[in-house]
Amino acid sequence: MSGFSIRLSRKEDAEHFFRVEDDAAELLRQAPELEGIPIPPTSSIEHHIKAIAHGRSLTAVAGEEIVGFAEAGPVRRELHLHELSVSRKHQRKGIGATLLGALKIDARNSGFRAITLNTFREIAWNAPFYARHGFVEVENFEGRPHLAESLEGAVALGIPAESRCAMIHFLD
Repeated sequence: MSGFSIRLSRKEDAEHFFRVEDDAAELLRQAPELEGIPIPPTSSIEHHIKAIAHGRSLTAVAGEEIVGFAEAGPVRRELHLHELSVSRKHQRKGIGATLLGALKIDARNSGFRAITLNTFREIAWNAPFYARHGFVEVENFEGRPHLAESLEGAVALGIPAESRCAMIHFLD
């Protein structure tokens, strides 16, 4: 893990999270696979402040610059990953994988049984990235209504349901 470090997020990180998420979303806006598909809006600074206050948020720092983050929240005995973003100029350096690994350690140590998420199915840095890190697609949402609600929210934004998927990683 050279060139960056991971730490617990602080309230003052929220403004940087907005910038990092918006920058990373530019890749989605440019992805040919998503042409004509609306991209979910960047979360507000206020949203990030609330997520950080709940204590399940990690920040990636390179030098003095915030370059990535992971935000998650508890859903019963599982932790739901709401957002994992790394600024474009810092991608492909292991930052996203390190954030995800740190989140897994924190979730396991906190007694969570699994981490869940919703993501784009075909985008290389979405579902295929998570699959390489031990996540599998959820076919049945029974007992996990938050995953169905997230999918429904994406569809309400105009995103085709078949372009999204829910995934889970069971913690040992």
